[in-house]
Amino acid sequence: MIVSVARDGDIAIVTIDNPPVNATSHAVRAGLLRTLRETEGDARIAAVVLICAGRTFIAGADIREFGKPPQDPNLPDLLLALEGATKPWIAAIHGTALGGGLEFALVCRHRIATADAKLGLPEVTLGLIPGAGGTVRLPRLVEATTALDMIASGKPVTADRALAIGLIDRIAGGDLRTAALAMAREAAQLPLHPATTDRAVIMPTDPAAFDALAHRITAKAGPQLAPKAAVQALRTAMKEPAKTALAAERGLFTTLRDGPQSRALRHIFFAERATTRLDRLTGVTPLALNRIGIVGGGTMGAGIAAACLLAGHNVTMIERDATAVTAGRDRIHAILAGSLQRGLITARRHANILAAFDACDSYGALSDADLVIEAVFEDMAVKQQVFASLDAVTRPDAVLCSNTSYLNLDEIAATTRHPARVIGLHFFSPAHIMKLLEVVVPDTVNDTTLATGLHLAKSLGKIAVLAGVCDGFIANRIMSAYRREAEYMLEDGATPWQIDTAMVAFGMPMGVFQMQDLAGLDISWAMRKRQAATRDPAQRYVGIGDWLCERGRFGRKTGRGYYLYDANGMGRPDPEVESLVQAESARKGITRVALQDDAIMARLLGVMQAEGAAILSEGIARNADDIDVVMVNAYGFPRWTGGPMFLRSDIG
Repeated sequence: MIVSVARDGDIAIVTIDNPPVNATSHAVRAGLLRTLRETEGDARIAAVVLICAGRTFIAGADIREFGKPPQDPNLPDLLLALEGATKPWIAAIHGTALGGGLEFALVCRHRIATADAKLGLPEVTLGLIPGAGGTVRLPRLVEATTALDMIASGKPVTADRALAIGLIDRIAGGDLRTAALAMAREAAQLPLHPATTDRAVIMPTDPAAFDALAHRITAKAGPQLAPKAAVQALRTAMKEPAKTALAAERGLFTTLRDGPQSRALRHIFFAERATTRLDRLTGVTPLALNRIGIVGGGTMGAGIAAACLLAGHNVTMIERDATAVTAGRDRIHAILAGSLQRGLITARRHANILAAFDACDSYGALSDADLVIEAVFEDMAVKQQVFASLDAVTRPDAVLCSNTSYLNLDEIAATTRHPARVIGLHFFSPAHIMKLLEVVVPDTVNDTTLATGLHLAKSLGKIAVLAGVCDGFIANRIMSAYRREAEYMLEDGATPWQIDTAMVAFGMPMGVFQMQDLAGLDISWAMRKRQAATRDPAQRYVGIGDWLCERGRFGRKTGRGYYLYDANGMGRPDPEVESLVQAESARKGITRVALQDDAIMARLLGVMQAEGAAILSEGIARNADDIDVVMVNAYGFPRWTGGPMFLRSDIG
């Protein structure tokens, strides 16, 4: 049964078993209501323990039910009924208690958790706020400022933190079931604790700090609705009676749930979890990854090496000479030191990671590697030379990966004797932080190689998206297309800062010209020079970026690019660039016409969607959802729009 009841003396043990994450589906809700009536009607039962089978407590609502006709009992009514129980319920929490799961715990009279449990209300990440009392009950157990931070950020807290703020009553020192039973027997001997909604809100100890946090949340949210709704709900919970606040919360939740932002965020939620579902790999076993090789210790290579080390892999890095080895090692050590300083790893783990890393200038050190990632300069001849060297020293079954962001993987694979073991792993910088990993699949790759590449991605905690072989794959091909369109708009009547401002207002983290200045204009300049010989002479070409590079304006690192930068790296519009743009329009005989933000975004979105459609028609991406996942995670396309392809299908 999904919800079952057992007895231990006068304690009822209610167990939810709804794998994989015990979501609060209709069957779970109906089973709990039946169980509540059973335990309330049995005079032999003195207290009830609510516990879950499997790897976690209730991890949230079943969002697959969103948009479907509601089925009674609904979650808010069920929780009100549980909160009104005349016998103490004890929530026994392991794994995660998230969203509706934490709302279940909040209506129980007592809460106990394992030391490694996490508790949170992450609804904001789906464009929602808690809809079954979370914004009303949480600030009656923890101080209101803490409650606002948890709800508006969506970030869970550890069991230690939950105990410190009053969210749970106890951490189980040993077996959770045994500890929860002991707690239930204690509770049965005491007067029934007040229901959570009968308690007063724990008002902010520093009202100014609450207001400042609310202001930061609202300002940071920009076009996002859910964080602002969280602030509104918390303020209502602080001012109004619980019954009024619960009704107001439900109204906000329903409006958000039925709105476009939550619909888009749910689309991305499911899309990110479907990117590697492949019938082709059913029953295929990936290679064990006992040692990973990295060729190249520059910024990208060091980031990839650090990502692998932080994931628990043994790593050997190869560079061209002793000086480069030292520089690469220093970069990796700096990344790891940063993780230690920020508390992301302990001192002991830091020491263990360093022990799992070595570096040298001999390819022979990779003879026992299970997988090798090449991360050298983006030049076909250089990469082919690296792969020829790897082909000579590695095991025939070792997987060879290229981190190329544009080059043809089929040509790289052709330099080896075993092209079936070659695959592309396109990381995004900084590689130890960015979540996206494009897995580029050459025509010759075999299933074991592909399975191993995806296995590595999963071990690194990356969102892997499959891409076919073409210039730029998915992410950079679309980015190149909308960057060209932005350059066209420079000549047509816009300035770099007008375009960037429109993109940021839309929800992008930065504009396309700000991004280029940050990355370094010389990178794209080198690519354009390589492409010059094969460029279609009939294609419109904007030379403004070339002009900037010819004058040493490579972006933020040189203090000048599209923008001028001060000593702190803050950019400002440059009249010289504006004059150049206007002069280029005049030279080409283009009559400049002022462009408004909506016109700028319409052109950029149109190009993204057209290029995405071409990628689909060529079979470079498996489906439109994968393109949305790439754009959201590679270039910060706003999640709450669902991605460019979803946006096109959703609103045309």
